[in-house]
Amino acid sequence: MSVKVGFLHTIIRPEEKMLIKELQSRKDVELEMIDVRTLHFNLTKMNFEFDVIFERCINHSRALHALLLYESAGIPCVNTSKVATVCGDKLLTSIALKDNNVPQPEVSVAFTEDTAVRAIEEIGYPVVLKPAVGSWGRLISKINDRDAAETILEHKTILGTYHHSIFYIQKYIQKNGRDIRAFVVDDKCIAAIYRTSEHWLTNTSRGAVASNCPITDELSDISIKAARAVGGGAVAIDIFESDNGLLANEVNYTMEFRNSITTTGVDIPKHLVDYVIKVAQRGSNGKN
Repeated sequence: MSVKVGFLHTIIRPEEKMLIKELQSRKDVELEMIDVRTLHFNLTKMNFEFDVIFERCINHSRALHALLLYESAGIPCVNTSKVATVCGDKLLTSIALKDNNVPQPEVSVAFTEDTAVRAIEEIGYPVVLKPAVGSWGRLISKINDRDAAETILEHKTILGTYHHSIFYIQKYIQKNGRDIRAFVVDDKCIAAIYRTSEHWLTNTSRGAVASNCPITDELSDISIKAARAVGGGAVAIDIFESDNGLLANEVNYTMEFRNSITTTGVDIPKHLVDYVIKVAQRGSNGKN
């Protein structure tokens, strides 16, 4: 039985090219490209002939609202709007991890400069200040002392946008130049990489070098628990190694993996497409 996949996208990055190639190689898949920037939805006329929507957008707000609209029309999505909602907000992610007993760095949240300073000093310097919504290590500050805290908090307050009006404060974890990104698809940890950098930020988008990370029982356990906490599906978890064991830092719902295929030897696009087809078939069975 043929599966019709709606591939929701904006910019076609290397990851999307690999996924499109994998989808096109499947005889049982009919692929339709959907540029989210060209869409409009009439809530009284939402009839779509897709078996599944595969979301690969860059813009979080567009992705989330499109997922909500497709799901309201009865179409299963990868990932779901629930996963996008939780993963798209660092505070919601931290709450989900806490509620599901997944180890994570100490987190505090404040809404004014004065309370943010008190929260920072309660945790103890250094801390990391992050926007609640954001990616690729942007607008993140490592704060080493009170002078830096007061300066950065004042700047964020004056900027005045939503991204800067909530102070998400995380205890700085000494990670010795690297962290881990683990990939979970359909409740299985399929691969993991170390991201190594001389900078305290270890995003590959900022120059960190990827190398293979063996999947231990501890790594698999925390990765799967973190994925389940946010709603499951296909996600990438950023993990710190600490003196107290592994800590889940963030969970990403539109995973980037261009540096992780040859590094790990794992065909990540194949795993993702297998899962998308499984979700489509499961949804089709549910309609019958």
